[in-house]
Amino acid sequence: MKRFLRMTLLPLLLMGASSSAWPYDADMAASYERLFSGVSGAEAGKALHFISPQAFVEKLKKGEGPVAVDIRTPAETDLLSLSLAGSLTIPTDQVFAPENLARLPTDKPVVIVCKSGARAAAVGTALRHIGFDNVYILKGGFQALAAYYGPGEAYGSAATGGDSKE
Repeated sequence: MKRFLRMTLLPLLLMGASSSAWPYDADMAASYERLFSGVSGAEAGKALHFISPQAFVEKLKKGEGPVAVDIRTPAETDLLSLSLAGSLTIPTDQVFAPENLARLPTDKPVVIVCKSGARAAAVGTALRHIGFDNVYILKGGFQALAAYYGPGEAYGSAATGGDSKE
């Protein structure tokens, strides 16, 4: 009898418990529904506020300097960091502290940067969700920026003697 209970009734009880509705915050889900309502098709990246390394560099060259926010860990930024005027370094786990949110400008574009773009996508999306409509995400992060930007992009192909990248 014990074996029957253990082999038959226990799995049935567990299945019943696991098939109940998963509780979630309906108001939060509705707010995300609004945030992502325009994200579809070929314009999804634009709707999510992704910016390519090329567009980022072009804005810098035009003097439209977005404020870059490096959200990598202190160990990462100790080795390699942004040297752009006005850039900020705020690790991911500290971005949403009130004192750091207060450091983010609201009157100019802000570009969130990390190593590959994954953390930036999460942080940038969350910042937009709480009201920072001026936040963009560097697509591909430092890796994509390093792959794109070389002497040809910095000085033009005439300065390097061609279009090749080193």
